[in-house]
Amino acid sequence: MMKEFIEFRGKSYNYRHGGPFDRGAADSYYGRGLRPHYFKGATYLSDEVIPQQGSVEYNDYIAGYDWNEERGDKKDWG
Repeated sequence: MMKEFIEFRGKSYNYRHGGPFDRGAADSYYGRGLRPHYFKGATYLSDEVIPQQGSVEYNDYIAGYDWNEERGDKKDWG
């Protein structure tokens, strides 16, 4: 079972699937560029939200991206 919260740089982030931190981590993992976004509910099955720069959700997305970049966990495209 996936942890519900991740500690990164002294802050706790909600790792809800589809949430801002999760989407940032996923974009990093799949080698996509920064595109801050998240889903209100299930990924791709609920409304997508583009957060305003500087908002909590925007910063959580960036933190998720940075967290995964620091881990170096990338998709092996074979």
